[in-house]
Amino acid sequence: MEVFAVEGLPEIRPGDDLASLVAERVDLRDGDVVCVASTVVAKAEGRQADLGDYTPGERAREIARRIGEAAGEEKDPRFAQAVLEESEELLLEYPIMLSVTPSGHVTVNAGIDRSNVPDADLLLLPEDPAASARRLHEALGERVVVTDTSGRPFRHGQRGVALGWAGLPAARDWRGETDREGRDLTATVQAVVDELAAAANLVTGEGAGGTPVAVVRDWSFGDHAGSDDLFRTPADDLVRQAIRAWDPPAEAGQPSTETPGSGPVTGGDSA
Repeated sequence: MEVFAVEGLPEIRPGDDLASLVAERVDLRDGDVVCVASTVVAKAEGRQADLGDYTPGERAREIARRIGEAAGEEKDPRFAQAVLEESEELLLEYPIMLSVTPSGHVTVNAGIDRSNVPDADLLLLPEDPAASARRLHEALGERVVVTDTSGRPFRHGQRGVALGWAGLPAARDWRGETDREGRDLTATVQAVVDELAAAANLVTGEGAGGTPVAVVRDWSFGDHAGSDDLFRTPADDLVRQAIRAWDPPAEAGQPSTETPGSGPVTGGDSA
């Protein structure tokens, strides 16, 4: 298997034909997987925003106040409002804003980026990463994974994850196969789109590298059943249920008045 970055892409602007820009810079082969950072997908789709676009409501102001006091620095309530408006639900409001995005991805601050965004304050995630991946797949004729970087519970650091994919299943389903001892596999489902995203992130990197697209070549899905169940539903997500039930500690000198969890977000400013 080979993984390499696509070099020479320009700064992506709203309305750019991202698929054509990629195709002009790499000779794709049958079976390639094109991993595209969600940042450039979002830029092409015009998902830039300014803090001035948001009028913070009471909930956003309170969230910014609490997080700011914990961090020892002032937090902009307009940013909190942006996160609220980009979230289906906030699993946590304090000490971080842990969001469930409309696509099902769970991440801090609804995945809103504040780096490498020329002419804007914020870069939002693609509105529908699955649809974005399908459009790129149709235009390029090869498998596509739209990627992001995300932190992980219980570990330091970030790694690549998949937000949307097209042309391949999300996971290899090993259930029903056997191990080397002939024992039946009953639980193993391998999230290959996340593994491809992580491999791509090794060569695209972070920061100012300017290489947001990578190609994975000579990788085969293999003779396995496929599954697209990447994001757990609330009913079978034990961690999400535990977070909803957690009562975060109150600030020093103040009794806790929080109810467990923070509930769904409607209109960006629901209590």
